[in-house]
Amino acid sequence: MEMKSRRGRPLKIVCLGLLFFVVIFAGVFFGFQYFTKTGLFRIPGKVYYDESLSESEIYELEGVFTEEVDLDKDVYISATNYLSRPSLEDGEFLVKISVPVTNFYSTDTNITADDLDLLFADAYVADFAFTMIDVDKLDFSQKLLSINDKYFLDNFDEGAVFRVISFNSEKYDEEIKPLIGNLYNNDFPSKDTVLTFAQTGVTALSRGMNAKLYSVGDASYFSEGLRDYLSSFDLTHTSNESSFSDYADSRNICSDKRFINTLLDIGLDIVELTGNHNLDCGIPSALETIDTYNEHGIRIVGGGTDADSAAIPLEIDEKGTKITFLAYNLSTGGATLGDYPGANQYYEENAASEINAAKERGDFVIVDIQYYECNAYASEYEDPTCDYPENTPGDEIGFFRHLIDLGADVVVGTSAHQPQTFELYGDGAIYYGLGNLFFDQSWWPGTTRSLILSHYFFKDKLLQTKIVPTVYDSGLQTRLLDEENAKWILQRLIEAKP
Repeated sequence: MEMKSRRGRPLKIVCLGLLFFVVIFAGVFFGFQYFTKTGLFRIPGKVYYDESLSESEIYELEGVFTEEVDLDKDVYISATNYLSRPSLEDGEFLVKISVPVTNFYSTDTNITADDLDLLFADAYVADFAFTMIDVDKLDFSQKLLSINDKYFLDNFDEGAVFRVISFNSEKYDEEIKPLIGNLYNNDFPSKDTVLTFAQTGVTALSRGMNAKLYSVGDASYFSEGLRDYLSSFDLTHTSNESSFSDYADSRNICSDKRFINTLLDIGLDIVELTGNHNLDCGIPSALETIDTYNEHGIRIVGGGTDADSAAIPLEIDEKGTKITFLAYNLSTGGATLGDYPGANQYYEENAASEINAAKERGDFVIVDIQYYECNAYASEYEDPTCDYPENTPGDEIGFFRHLIDLGADVVVGTSAHQPQTFELYGDGAIYYGLGNLFFDQSWWPGTTRSLILSHYFFKDKLLQTKIVPTVYDSGLQTRLLDEENAKWILQRLIEAKP
């Protein structure tokens, strides 16, 4: 019995030691889990939605962070609005760009950050009637406004409200990033994807402009006030009615050959030859002028070396946008009907066929028309007669609207020597007359002004057409009209719409 007792004691000690070790190990093991909230004591990560998020944003996020999603760490989600495009850090996403818009016929051009604060506070903004929309809802039937004088489509980094959603988690890379995936893979308009296209009115670098060129000696004198603005566009257009000629003088509608530098100075890409004076200097000058445009890479629409070439539509395919540009002469002369240079004569059957073919290709269609001119000029007072398209010979309103009915998206009159009204019609827009961009008649107030149509395209869609008035004085230098007078002339034209 004594021998048994001696043998059992070491075994008992060993068992007690093992038990003590197990207890200590279990205590450490479960204690570690308890304090680190792992294992049996693990608390799943939670999703916290900040009050800065909208109901729709939370709803969308709840579709990602469902009950089946098992997070290890908490995630805090919030949203912030910026008035300039922010530099994004890891876990931040630009989810929306909102822009201010107003009525198409408004003369307002700008709002301030204070106006936005009032809008977001649901207060009435007394001086402006505007709303904020997602940039992907923007189209030409609305008018885009600047914010603090920053126009979004000119810089893409200001002039809008940039909304950023932020995800804050200790395990963002491991847990959150894979869940979000392509949720915020938005394709917003940018400088690389928006095609900018400036359409301008009548250009006739002739008569008095020839005399002025002889005195100043530099053709870029005339374009000095427009150079920066027009050369900033991807495409710049004008309708030039005057051919370059050695016989240019102060009395004829022929251009000194140095005037090509005026056009190059504004970055001209497209010249329209629908005018009724391009043959005034003779056929050799008209042909040489076309050669000059070709040498400088300036594309031609609405005219050519003969009737066949004059009738060729200009097809534009740049930055993901396809445009068919058609231009016709329906005026008092200048058209080619055979094997000599001139403008593209309008024929109903041809126009309907060409518009239809372009629409079937999915192109955006612009139609320019050299129409009959409205002649009402006064040097002593402002004569608004030609503001109204019904005062033009023929049925200008019916004819231009008919082109929209045929399928054109934008119709522009390029014969008017004074700016005319504009309107939304059907599914398109009509600009009845753009006035004179470069011209020599400074004694009539109406003829000194023009409208630049600044088009902005994104993926075949016209986001906006900004109307920018110009003026020249007795020095024949064209410049952008100041804000006060620009508003005045636009209001006058708006009041004249059909």
